[in-house]
Amino acid sequence: MLAIDDIQALSNAVSGPVALPDSLEFAEETFAFNVATVHRPDVVLGAADAQDVAAAVKWAAERRLPVSVQSTGHGASSAIDGGLLINTRRLQDLRIDPVERTARVGAGVKWRTVLEASVPHGLVGLHGSSTDVGVVGYTVGGGLPVLGRAHGFAADHVRSMDIVTADGALRRIDADTEAELFSLMRGGKGNFGIVTALEFSLFPVSEFYGGGIIYPGADAATILAAFRQWLPTLPDDASPSISLLRLPDMDFVPEPLRNQFVVHLRFAFLGNREDGDALLAPMRAVSTPLMDTAGPMSYLDVDQIHMDPADPLPFTEGGAILKDFGDETVADLLELTGDRSGCPLLLVEIRPFGGALSRAALSQAGPPDAVSGRDAAFMLFLVGFKTPPIAEAVAASIRGILAAMAPHSTGYTLVNFHGEPGDEADRARAWSPAVYERMRSAKSAYDPGNLLRFGHTITGAPPAS
Repeated sequence: MLAIDDIQALSNAVSGPVALPDSLEFAEETFAFNVATVHRPDVVLGAADAQDVAAAVKWAAERRLPVSVQSTGHGASSAIDGGLLINTRRLQDLRIDPVERTARVGAGVKWRTVLEASVPHGLVGLHGSSTDVGVVGYTVGGGLPVLGRAHGFAADHVRSMDIVTADGALRRIDADTEAELFSLMRGGKGNFGIVTALEFSLFPVSEFYGGGIIYPGADAATILAAFRQWLPTLPDDASPSISLLRLPDMDFVPEPLRNQFVVHLRFAFLGNREDGDALLAPMRAVSTPLMDTAGPMSYLDVDQIHMDPADPLPFTEGGAILKDFGDETVADLLELTGDRSGCPLLLVEIRPFGGALSRAALSQAGPPDAVSGRDAAFMLFLVGFKTPPIAEAVAASIRGILAAMAPHSTGYTLVNFHGEPGDEADRARAWSPAVYERMRSAKSAYDPGNLLRFGHTITGAPPAS
């Protein structure tokens, strides 16, 4: 229980607002995009700058109070209960260097803001399926980009970061300064500190072809078989994915598709209309589309590829990395998620790896980053609404599908697509054993008191006897 003097000491140490559970500001400062996750910290700070973050962590460390962090709350898969929550959404610094092709962003900046500043220079960052997501949380979890096969994971291209470690120290780290910490923060999520700013590479885009094809769900088996045969014909500049969607009668769904089961092919290609049409031609011939939006587009319209919901929703999720997507894998998946399965999930998604996703960035000096999955073929991602009366059925469906797909899985996950973290063994599956041991050692060094223990966190290695 925090005393009035403790709260006053925090307020005196920072310039941003401090809110308690009985204040009007508390709900706003703790609100997550995933509205199924309701945070209940003892106190929340709306950090105004990096110095606020450092002062607040030091304050918490002195009181042995656990610390958590949030910006947008897109990745809020588990609730925060107790301790100090630091909201970083006010950290909105943004600098684009078109000559060096870099961006530097504060911890509250979203990808949409980056693109609006970079696209006029013909440059883009390696964002994911929605540009409403915060840059920092996405990137420290590895970051699986729309253009991933062309350029790799977002974490591969981080140049430097400003981070507050559990002792309250504000550090700037890169491949030359605290190289091991820098490498593990790229894919290790928030286990070793709170990122207040990030610098990363941008990539040139001239012509861009993107969009999606939506097919009747009754043709799912045929379409998935064709998708599997089509993938090896694509260049690395083409990044596709495919999903089974059970679309609700909600505003974010185009009206003709509401209350339907469909297959959604997504396609992003760094090229012109002629080449894009030629690459997509085999998939356009597979079935009669209900909707086809693929073609040349402004990169600022990139959200139209995946059509992720733009408004906060209550959801739960889970994922796995797959060894293959062969006949048996497809059959097992469709048995539980196909047209007549009664599956309650909103989305069952397959994203291929390959291309640059299978290679660490050759330009990145220092130890390898903590991103997993480079040796795998596909990622399976499952999403469902976490609302009565289907919440329990959705959770059971995710568990059942992941169990049935286990023979086709590597046993590992991507941390940003893992879902709600379980026990220590479950959390460890987000990294290879070698990386996980490196992370445990670093956790012992940088956070020996386990101050940062909310979300997908790990514990340090036991001391040597």
